[in-house]
Amino acid sequence: MKTARSSLIIVIILIFATSCRNTGNKGSEFIFPEADTIPVKESEKLSQEAIDDIVQNIGSPVEMASLLIDLEVPFIVEYLASIDEADDLSTNYLKALRLGIYGADLGYLNIYEKTGSAVETLTIINKLADGLRVGQFFDFETLKSLAINRRNIDSLLFLSVHSYNEIDEYLRQNNRGHLSALMITGVWLEAQYLACKVVQEYPHIDLKNRIGEQKIIINDLLMLLRPYIESSDDYRSLYNDIEALKREYTDVSITYTPGEPETIEKEGRLVVIQKEESTVAYSDEVLDKIIEKTEEIRNKIISL
Repeated sequence: MKTARSSLIIVIILIFATSCRNTGNKGSEFIFPEADTIPVKESEKLSQEAIDDIVQNIGSPVEMASLLIDLEVPFIVEYLASIDEADDLSTNYLKALRLGIYGADLGYLNIYEKTGSAVETLTIINKLADGLRVGQFFDFETLKSLAINRRNIDSLLFLSVHSYNEIDEYLRQNNRGHLSALMITGVWLEAQYLACKVVQEYPHIDLKNRIGEQKIIINDLLMLLRPYIESSDDYRSLYNDIEALKREYTDVSITYTPGEPETIEKEGRLVVIQKEESTVAYSDEVLDKIIEKTEEIRNKIISL
């Protein structure tokens, strides 16, 4: 079955939905302790352009949640990560991963208009962001007000995405790209986990295809994490886990067929966008292995 290949704008319900980035003056006032940085020579192994390309290829949990709505899949609260132990996270490694995971969950909650739970998750996200010293990018009171008022769901999604976008940009500009990589990984992994849980109960071909397409994204995640695997056992373990998931995708086949190009006007110029369709093929047995490994990795992180 063919599906339009998404040039999915960036991560998360939240993370980076606009290619126009502006961290503002406020962020530049903060200076982080030397012990919380990765050596510049490590973070520069990937060029900024390469990182931007990777980030822009990672699927958005908002899009995934929207797909579930379109397929008339009911909201299932048990799929979400518990926020009960979030206050006990002691390391920036865990805080950054959870910031991504809760961001994906927030997108899921917002799409289904679960106001009360969204406010609780926002509160935890705000605490984690403060703990990582990037809380200046969250206007918590405004986000909370928008979450309570369902009529403003579009504004809530926009501001949430914008906040995560600024966090990502700021971390990478301040030699803390290792935390940005964790946040992005957490976002992707939770969205993948939600899709895997849903497809088990609602085995729709569109969901199976979306999960299969992640074969490409996994390579991007590994590139994003690779510069930091020598920094600690945690990073190496996470990298090895994602690499193990990649191996489960070995028998997933993805082929592309060029589509009709589209001409649009951008900044006063005509731009041609080349579209293409993807064909995803793999067995249910392979899907079962992908689901099993995804759950294993995600639940391992949640249990840390």
